Amino acid sequence: MNRNDTEFMVEKIRTQYMEKEAGEKNLDKLRELDAQVKRPANVFGYVFGSIGAIIMGAGMSLVMTDIGAQLGISATMPVGIAVGVVGMIMAIINYPIYRKILSSRREKCADKIIELSEKIMKGEE
Repeated sequence: MNRNDTEFMVEKIRTQYMEKEAGEKNLDKLRELDAQVKRPANVFGYVFGSIGAIIMGAGMSLVMTDIGAQLGISATMPVGIAVGVVGMIMAIINYPIYRKILSSRREKCADKIIELSEKIMKGEE
């Protein structure tokens, strides 16, 4: 390790043991509130979108391969198209639902976040 890397590592470790100022504590609270607002919408978006993509992929597999025949489905084309369309609809509505969840969470916490951010901007403790 060269000298700059060593100094960086020392400073990084050193800051973990120093007391935080009131402004930094408020900034940490603000970051935590922001994460609490965004986390449920992000989790929903990732999970629902992934499930929609898997369902759409399953429909594509039914149409394009012989998996349906192995499962005992005689007419795989209509079933595969129906399953794929369901997955596609899920993927399409994922973003509007995500935005709705995010906006409702922002409305609930907006007052706290604005109040705390004004304290930080003014330099109050």
